[in-house]
Amino acid sequence: MSNDQDQRHPFLDDLTVDAELISSVLREPVVGRDDIRLAVDAVGTFYASQTPVYLQTVGSRLFLEYEAVLTSGELLSAVVVVDHNPDGSVPRVSVRMSPLGSVLSLASSLRATLSTRLPASLFL
Repeated sequence: MSNDQDQRHPFLDDLTVDAELISSVLREPVVGRDDIRLAVDAVGTFYASQTPVYLQTVGSRLFLEYEAVLTSGELLSAVVVVDHNPDGSVPRVSVRMSPLGSVLSLASSLRATLSTRLPASLFL
């Protein structure tokens, strides 16, 4: 079994304590480093594969585009925008996903997995 750190997203270690995650699969932002890690780790369990398409840093923002195949077989495209403070810490992450069918499928799986650990108001 591989080490968890091998599968982590690079920005997770740099999140501020009160960081915010905004995503197409959530009704409201997830606030706080620990809850963001929980949400990102949960989403990762629904990916059968993930392929980076584009990665570029522009000013204080990192842009990552990727394509994923969900465990359900559906295709998903996503763009992640990671904002960085001057000290390198990350106060905000935005994840925009499409198409809608895949987004709703992922949102449903996320709700089923995290509804007892995060506020119900977050989920679609």
